[in-house]
Amino acid sequence: MAAPFQNYSGGVLLADIVKRNNLSTYVSEAIKERSAFIKSGAVVRNSLLDATEGGTRIQVPEFNPISPTEEILDGTATWGTSNQGHLTPQKIGTGTQIATICHRGFAYAVDDVAVLAAGEDPMGHIRNQIADAINKLNSARLFSILDGLFGSGSGPLGANLLDLGKAAASGADEDNFLTASTVARGRSLLGERGEELDTLVIHPSVAYYLTFSTSAFTTGGAVTWGGGGVGVNERSIGQFAGMNVVIDSQVNTVVPGTSGHQKEFRCYLIKSGTILEGEQSPLSIESDRNILSKQDVMSVDYHSAYHIMGTKWTSATDNPTNAQLGNLNNWGITYDADLIPVVEMIVNSPLDTSTIA
Repeated sequence: MAAPFQNYSGGVLLADIVKRNNLSTYVSEAIKERSAFIKSGAVVRNSLLDATEGGTRIQVPEFNPISPTEEILDGTATWGTSNQGHLTPQKIGTGTQIATICHRGFAYAVDDVAVLAAGEDPMGHIRNQIADAINKLNSARLFSILDGLFGSGSGPLGANLLDLGKAAASGADEDNFLTASTVARGRSLLGERGEELDTLVIHPSVAYYLTFSTSAFTTGGAVTWGGGGVGVNERSIGQFAGMNVVIDSQVNTVVPGTSGHQKEFRCYLIKSGTILEGEQSPLSIESDRNILSKQDVMSVDYHSAYHIMGTKWTSATDNPTNAQLGNLNNWGITYDADLIPVVEMIVNSPLDTSTIA
Protein backbone atom coordinates (compact mmCIF):
# COMPACT_ATOMS: atom_id res chain seq x y z
CA MET A 1 0.00 0.00 0.00
CA ALA A 2 1.30 3.42 -0.88
CA ALA A 3 1.94 5.98 1.84
CA PRO A 4 -1.12 8.20 2.62
CA PHE A 5 -1.29 11.68 1.16
CA GLN A 6 -0.30 13.60 4.27
CA ASN A 7 2.72 15.28 5.79
CA TYR A 8 4.52 13.23 8.42
CA SER A 9 5.03 15.94 11.04
CA GLY A 10 7.22 13.64 13.16
CA GLY A 11 9.89 13.38 10.47
CA VAL A 12 13.06 15.44 9.92
CA LEU A 13 12.01 18.85 8.57
CA LEU A 14 13.91 21.96 7.52
CA ALA A 15 13.63 23.41 11.02
CA ASP A 16 15.49 20.38 12.42
CA ILE A 17 18.57 20.94 10.30
CA VAL A 18 21.60 22.94 11.39
CA LYS A 19 21.78 25.57 8.65
CA ARG A 20 25.26 26.78 7.64
CA ASN A 21 26.29 28.07 4.24
CA ASN A 22 29.46 25.99 4.14
CA LEU A 23 27.99 22.82 5.61
CA SER A 24 29.72 20.00 3.73
CA THR A 25 29.05 17.10 6.08
CA TYR A 26 26.11 16.52 8.32
CA VAL A 27 27.55 14.85 11.39
CA SER A 28 25.30 12.35 13.09
CA GLU A 29 25.72 11.33 16.68
CA ALA A 30 26.16 7.59 16.97
CA ILE A 31 24.03 5.59 19.35
CA LYS A 32 25.71 5.92 22.76
CA GLU A 33 24.46 2.77 24.30
CA ARG A 34 25.39 -0.53 22.66
CA SER A 35 24.27 -3.80 24.11
CA ALA A 36 27.29 -6.03 24.51
CA PHE A 37 24.95 -8.26 26.51
CA ILE A 38 22.98 -9.38 23.46
CA LYS A 39 26.01 -9.63 21.18
CA SER A 40 28.23 -11.49 23.66
CA GLY A 41 26.56 -14.88 23.36
CA ALA A 42 25.06 -14.66 26.83
CA VAL A 43 21.69 -14.83 25.07
CA VAL A 44 21.17 -17.98 22.97
CA ARG A 45 18.85 -18.28 19.98
CA ASN A 46 16.48 -21.25 20.41
CA SER A 47 13.95 -22.46 17.84
CA LEU A 48 11.73 -23.81 20.64
CA LEU A 49 10.73 -20.22 21.30
CA ASP A 50 9.69 -19.52 17.71
CA ALA A 51 5.95 -19.13 17.25
CA THR A 52 5.78 -18.77 13.50
CA GLU A 53 2.44 -20.58 13.34
CA GLY A 54 0.73 -18.01 15.55
CA GLY A 55 -0.05 -17.38 19.18
CA THR A 56 0.60 -14.69 21.77
CA ARG A 57 2.85 -16.65 24.13
CA ILE A 58 5.10 -19.69 24.04
CA GLN A 59 4.61 -22.66 26.34
CA VAL A 60 7.49 -25.07 26.87
CA PRO A 61 6.73 -28.27 28.85
CA GLU A 62 9.56 -29.39 31.10
CA PHE A 63 10.72 -32.11 33.42
CA ASN A 64 11.79 -30.63 36.74
CA PRO A 65 15.12 -31.59 38.35
CA ILE A 66 14.59 -34.74 40.45
CA SER A 67 14.93 -34.78 44.22
CA PRO A 68 14.46 -38.45 45.22
CA THR A 69 13.44 -39.53 48.70
CA GLU A 70 16.04 -42.00 49.96
CA GLU A 71 14.78 -45.21 51.55
CA ILE A 72 16.56 -47.48 54.01
CA LEU A 73 16.85 -51.18 53.23
CA ASP A 74 17.21 -53.27 56.40
CA GLY A 75 16.05 -56.77 55.47
CA THR A 76 12.86 -56.70 57.54
CA ALA A 77 9.34 -57.11 56.25
CA THR A 78 8.51 -53.47 56.93
CA TRP A 79 11.42 -51.54 55.49
CA GLY A 80 10.99 -48.55 53.18
CA THR A 81 8.61 -45.62 53.27
CA SER A 82 5.79 -48.01 52.38
CA ASN A 83 6.44 -50.02 55.56
CA GLN A 84 5.84 -53.09 53.39
CA GLY A 85 9.39 -54.18 52.60
CA HIS A 86 9.79 -52.63 49.13
CA LEU A 87 10.92 -49.43 47.40
CA THR A 88 8.16 -46.97 46.60
CA PRO A 89 8.23 -45.72 43.00
CA GLN A 90 8.50 -41.95 42.73
CA LYS A 91 7.68 -39.67 39.83
CA ILE A 92 9.47 -36.79 38.21
CA GLY A 93 7.74 -33.44 38.48
CA THR A 94 6.62 -31.55 35.40
CA GLY A 95 5.81 -27.95 34.68
CA THR A 96 5.26 -25.49 31.89
CA GLN A 97 7.53 -22.55 31.24
CA ILE A 98 5.85 -19.62 29.52
CA ALA A 99 7.46 -16.83 27.50
CA THR A 100 5.49 -13.80 26.34
CA ILE A 101 5.90 -12.49 22.80
CA CYS A 102 6.56 -8.77 22.41
CA HIS A 103 5.66 -6.86 19.25
CA ARG A 104 7.70 -3.71 18.72
CA GLY A 105 8.31 -1.18 15.96
CA PHE A 106 9.11 2.41 15.01
CA ALA A 107 9.24 4.63 11.93
CA TYR A 108 11.18 7.57 10.51
CA ALA A 109 10.42 10.09 7.76
CA VAL A 110 12.72 12.55 5.98
CA ASP A 111 11.67 15.62 4.04
CA ASP A 112 13.39 16.45 0.70
CA VAL A 113 13.95 20.07 1.73
CA ALA A 114 15.77 18.86 4.82
CA VAL A 115 18.06 16.76 2.62
CA LEU A 116 18.85 19.76 0.42
CA ALA A 117 19.60 21.97 3.41
CA ALA A 118 21.82 19.40 5.07
CA GLY A 119 23.79 18.43 2.02
CA GLU A 120 23.52 14.87 3.33
CA ASP A 121 20.90 12.17 3.49
CA PRO A 122 19.47 11.89 7.04
CA MET A 123 17.76 8.63 6.09
CA GLY A 124 21.14 7.15 5.27
CA HIS A 125 22.38 7.99 8.75
CA ILE A 126 19.22 6.50 10.23
CA ARG A 127 19.79 3.27 8.33
CA ASN A 128 23.38 3.07 9.57
CA GLN A 129 22.18 3.20 13.18
CA ILE A 130 19.19 0.86 12.98
CA ALA A 131 21.02 -2.24 14.23
CA ASP A 132 22.52 -0.52 17.25
CA ALA A 133 19.21 1.18 18.05
CA ILE A 134 17.28 -2.10 18.03
CA ASN A 135 20.05 -3.71 20.04
CA LYS A 136 19.62 -1.03 22.68
CA LEU A 137 15.83 -1.45 22.79
CA ASN A 138 16.12 -5.23 23.09
CA SER A 139 18.58 -4.88 25.96
CA ALA A 140 16.20 -2.57 27.82
CA ARG A 141 13.45 -5.17 27.42
CA LEU A 142 15.64 -8.01 28.66
CA PHE A 143 16.87 -6.07 31.69
CA SER A 144 13.25 -5.19 32.49
CA ILE A 145 12.45 -8.93 32.52
CA LEU A 146 15.32 -9.57 34.93
CA ASP A 147 14.15 -6.73 37.16
CA GLY A 148 10.67 -8.24 37.31
CA LEU A 149 12.03 -11.68 38.19
CA PHE A 150 14.22 -10.39 41.03
CA GLY A 151 11.82 -7.69 42.18
CA SER A 152 14.27 -6.06 44.63
CA GLY A 153 14.39 -9.32 46.56
CA SER A 154 10.62 -9.91 46.57
CA GLY A 155 10.29 -11.46 43.10
CA PRO A 156 10.34 -15.16 42.19
CA LEU A 157 14.16 -15.06 41.99
CA GLY A 158 14.54 -12.87 45.08
CA ALA A 159 16.48 -15.61 46.87
CA ASN A 160 19.22 -15.18 44.23
CA LEU A 161 19.74 -11.49 45.02
CA LEU A 162 22.71 -10.12 46.98
CA ASP A 163 22.23 -6.43 47.83
CA LEU A 164 25.50 -4.81 48.90
CA GLY A 165 24.44 -1.22 48.25
CA LYS A 166 25.21 1.36 50.93
CA ALA A 167 21.90 2.48 52.47
CA ALA A 168 23.18 6.02 52.98
CA ALA A 169 24.12 9.12 50.99
CA SER A 170 27.85 8.35 51.30
CA GLY A 171 30.35 6.05 52.96
CA ALA A 172 30.41 3.10 50.54
CA ASP A 173 33.67 1.12 50.67
CA GLU A 174 35.11 -2.20 49.44
CA ASP A 175 32.39 -4.13 51.22
CA ASN A 176 29.87 -2.42 48.93
CA PHE A 177 31.88 -2.71 45.69
CA LEU A 178 32.22 -5.55 43.22
CA THR A 179 35.30 -7.56 44.21
CA ALA A 180 36.43 -11.16 43.91
CA SER A 181 35.21 -11.63 47.46
CA THR A 182 31.72 -10.24 46.84
CA VAL A 183 31.43 -12.24 43.60
CA ALA A 184 32.16 -15.37 45.62
CA ARG A 185 29.36 -14.39 47.98
CA GLY A 186 27.05 -14.05 44.99
CA ARG A 187 28.02 -17.49 43.68
CA SER A 188 27.36 -19.03 47.08
CA LEU A 189 23.64 -18.19 46.80
CA LEU A 190 23.33 -21.12 44.38
CA GLY A 191 25.34 -23.54 46.51
CA GLU A 192 27.51 -25.93 44.50
CA ARG A 193 25.83 -24.72 41.31
CA GLY A 194 27.48 -21.33 41.79
CA GLU A 195 30.54 -22.56 39.92
CA GLU A 196 28.40 -22.86 36.76
CA LEU A 197 28.09 -19.06 36.51
CA ASP A 198 30.42 -17.98 33.71
CA THR A 199 29.18 -14.56 32.52
CA LEU A 200 29.32 -11.32 34.51
CA VAL A 201 27.24 -8.37 33.26
CA ILE A 202 28.24 -5.05 34.80
CA HIS A 203 27.88 -1.30 34.36
CA PRO A 204 30.88 0.70 33.02
CA SER A 205 31.25 2.50 36.36
CA VAL A 206 31.71 -0.89 38.00
CA ALA A 207 33.90 -2.31 35.24
CA TYR A 208 36.41 0.52 35.14
CA TYR A 209 36.85 0.33 38.89
CA LEU A 210 38.20 -3.17 38.33
CA THR A 211 40.90 -1.85 36.00
CA PHE A 212 42.83 -0.10 38.72
CA SER A 213 41.67 -1.36 42.13
CA THR A 214 43.80 -3.76 44.14
CA SER A 215 40.92 -4.35 46.53
CA ALA A 216 38.86 -5.74 43.67
CA PHE A 217 41.20 -8.72 43.58
CA THR A 218 41.92 -9.39 47.23
CA THR A 219 40.79 -8.25 50.63
CA GLY A 220 43.82 -9.50 52.52
CA GLY A 221 46.81 -8.61 50.39
CA ALA A 222 47.94 -6.43 47.53
CA VAL A 223 48.56 -6.77 43.84
CA THR A 224 52.15 -6.19 42.77
CA TRP A 225 51.97 -3.62 40.00
CA GLY A 226 54.26 -3.64 37.00
CA GLY A 227 53.87 -7.29 36.08
CA GLY A 228 51.14 -6.71 33.49
CA GLY A 229 47.46 -7.46 33.72
CA VAL A 230 44.42 -5.46 34.61
CA GLY A 231 45.12 -1.84 35.49
CA VAL A 232 48.57 -1.85 33.89
CA ASN A 233 48.32 -2.37 30.15
CA GLU A 234 44.69 -3.39 29.65
CA ARG A 235 41.96 -0.84 28.95
CA SER A 236 39.08 -3.28 29.36
CA ILE A 237 38.16 -6.32 31.38
CA GLY A 238 37.88 -9.56 29.45
CA GLN A 239 37.51 -11.85 32.45
CA PHE A 240 37.09 -11.36 36.17
CA ALA A 241 36.67 -13.86 38.99
CA GLY A 242 36.54 -16.73 36.51
CA MET A 243 33.81 -15.19 34.34
CA ASN A 244 33.61 -13.50 30.97
CA VAL A 245 32.74 -9.84 31.50
CA VAL A 246 30.06 -7.98 29.54
CA ILE A 247 30.05 -4.21 30.04
CA ASP A 248 26.67 -2.61 29.39
CA SER A 249 25.30 0.63 30.87
CA GLN A 250 21.80 -0.60 30.09
CA VAL A 251 22.09 -2.96 33.05
CA ASN A 252 20.64 -0.05 35.05
CA THR A 253 17.59 0.26 32.78
CA VAL A 254 15.56 0.10 35.99
CA VAL A 255 17.57 2.16 38.47
CA PRO A 256 18.03 0.36 41.80
CA GLY A 257 18.20 1.94 45.22
CA THR A 258 16.39 4.57 47.28
CA SER A 259 16.24 8.30 46.67
CA GLY A 260 18.96 10.10 48.61
CA HIS A 261 21.22 7.05 48.84
CA GLN A 262 24.54 6.69 47.04
CA LYS A 263 24.05 5.53 43.45
CA GLU A 264 23.79 1.77 42.99
CA PHE A 265 24.45 -0.55 40.07
CA ARG A 266 23.01 -3.91 39.05
CA CYS A 267 25.34 -6.80 38.21
CA TYR A 268 24.26 -10.18 36.86
CA LEU A 269 26.06 -13.50 37.17
CA ILE A 270 24.68 -15.88 34.54
CA LYS A 271 25.34 -19.33 33.19
CA SER A 272 25.66 -19.38 29.39
CA GLY A 273 22.54 -20.68 27.68
CA THR A 274 20.19 -19.74 30.51
CA ILE A 275 18.61 -16.86 28.55
CA LEU A 276 16.90 -17.91 25.33
CA GLU A 277 15.63 -15.85 22.42
CA GLY A 278 12.93 -16.71 19.89
CA GLU A 279 11.09 -14.83 17.20
CA GLN A 280 7.61 -15.03 15.79
CA SER A 281 8.49 -13.04 12.70
CA PRO A 282 11.87 -11.88 11.38
CA LEU A 283 12.90 -8.26 11.55
CA SER A 284 11.05 -6.30 8.85
CA ILE A 285 12.25 -2.99 7.40
CA GLU A 286 10.03 -1.35 4.79
CA SER A 287 10.38 1.94 2.95
CA ASP A 288 8.02 4.02 0.85
CA ARG A 289 7.82 7.36 -0.92
CA ASN A 290 5.12 10.00 -0.38
CA ILE A 291 5.33 11.97 -3.60
CA LEU A 292 2.90 14.69 -2.51
CA SER A 293 4.64 15.57 0.78
CA LYS A 294 8.09 14.88 -0.73
CA GLN A 295 9.08 12.52 2.04
CA ASP A 296 10.86 9.20 2.31
CA VAL A 297 9.37 6.94 4.98
CA MET A 298 10.85 3.90 6.69
CA SER A 299 9.16 1.56 9.17
CA VAL A 300 10.72 -1.15 11.32
CA ASP A 301 8.98 -3.92 13.24
CA TYR A 302 10.14 -7.02 15.09
CA HIS A 303 8.33 -9.72 17.08
CA SER A 304 10.36 -11.72 19.57
CA ALA A 305 10.53 -13.27 23.02
CA TYR A 306 13.23 -13.56 25.70
CA HIS A 307 13.01 -16.33 28.25
CA ILE A 308 15.03 -17.26 31.33
CA MET A 309 14.97 -21.03 31.77
CA GLY A 310 12.84 -22.11 34.72
CA THR A 311 10.57 -19.06 34.71
CA LYS A 312 7.05 -18.36 33.48
CA TRP A 313 4.97 -15.34 32.51
CA THR A 314 1.92 -15.58 34.78
CA SER A 315 -0.01 -12.47 33.77
CA ALA A 316 -3.08 -12.65 31.53
CA THR A 317 -1.67 -9.68 29.61
CA ASP A 318 -0.10 -10.37 26.24
CA ASN A 319 2.41 -8.18 24.39
CA PRO A 320 3.44 -6.44 27.64
CA THR A 321 5.19 -3.11 27.99
CA ASN A 322 8.63 -2.92 29.59
CA ALA A 323 6.97 -1.62 32.77
CA GLN A 324 4.75 -4.71 32.86
CA LEU A 325 7.76 -6.95 32.24
CA GLY A 326 9.42 -5.30 35.24
CA ASN A 327 6.47 -6.03 37.53
CA LEU A 328 7.32 -8.87 39.92
CA ASN A 329 3.66 -9.86 40.20
CA ASN A 330 3.65 -10.96 36.55
CA TRP A 331 6.28 -13.67 36.99
CA GLY A 332 6.68 -17.09 38.53
CA ILE A 333 9.20 -19.93 38.54
CA THR A 334 8.66 -23.58 37.70
CA TYR A 335 11.31 -24.99 40.04
CA ASP A 336 13.42 -23.83 42.98
CA ALA A 337 15.24 -20.53 42.53
CA ASP A 338 18.66 -22.00 43.34
CA LEU A 339 18.29 -24.27 40.30
CA ILE A 340 18.02 -21.24 38.00
CA PRO A 341 21.61 -20.10 37.34
CA VAL A 342 21.15 -16.33 37.48
CA VAL A 343 22.27 -14.12 40.37
CA GLU A 344 21.72 -10.39 40.76
CA MET A 345 24.07 -8.24 42.81
CA ILE A 346 23.52 -4.61 43.78
CA VAL A 347 26.76 -2.70 44.38
CA ASN A 348 28.20 0.80 44.64
CA SER A 349 31.21 2.17 42.75
CA PRO A 350 33.83 4.71 43.82
CA LEU A 351 33.73 6.07 40.26
CA ASP A 352 30.21 7.44 40.76
CA THR A 353 29.41 8.58 44.27
CA SER A 354 26.43 10.73 43.31
CA THR A 355 23.13 10.26 45.08
CA ILE A 356 19.95 8.82 43.61
CA ALA A 357 17.47 11.55 42.68
